[in-house]
Amino acid sequence: MPKERLIKKYANRRLYDASQSRHVTLDDIREFIIQGEKVSVVEDKTGEDITRLILLQVIAEQEQFGKPILSTPLLESIIRFYGNGMQEFMSRYLEKSVETFARQQETLQAQISKLMTNGPVATMGELAKQNLEYWTRMQESVAAAFMPMMRPGAPAEPSAEPPPAPPPAGRDNGTG
Repeated sequence: MPKERLIKKYANRRLYDASQSRHVTLDDIREFIIQGEKVSVVEDKTGEDITRLILLQVIAEQEQFGKPILSTPLLESIIRFYGNGMQEFMSRYLEKSVETFARQQETLQAQISKLMTNGPVATMGELAKQNLEYWTRMQESVAAAFMPMMRPGAPAEPSAEPPPAPPPAGRDNGTG
């Protein structure tokens, strides 16, 4: 796991990356996060953790350009949850939803990468092979279930109707 990058915010509102010994911008912080780095931002004088505040500023800056991720109705809905009994639930729900979405995207990217690496014909061949294996296993399980009934002399599967009763012994069956 990569080490957390420490950013200090000075009184002049400038951000300073101690690991690179240089001033950084909100866009730099955005790039660190996109690259998978963990970022921690603290006030230089007090040592107070202001990471959330800076990340919210990064989001606000991104929301100003192009098509926003957070629509006005979505933001209004989120605001309504603050102070509400469901605030914690909403927070966990949003986190899990974004985690799930990210995992799905990773899986999709891996599948696309595999498709591009192997080519469509190889991928279709792999899918056909998997389907054939599945079909074979299904046929084997069906055959195993019905084979005992197929052997000569094996009792037939009971029918829904009972067999006819034999005529009583010693009685004339009405022929003569």
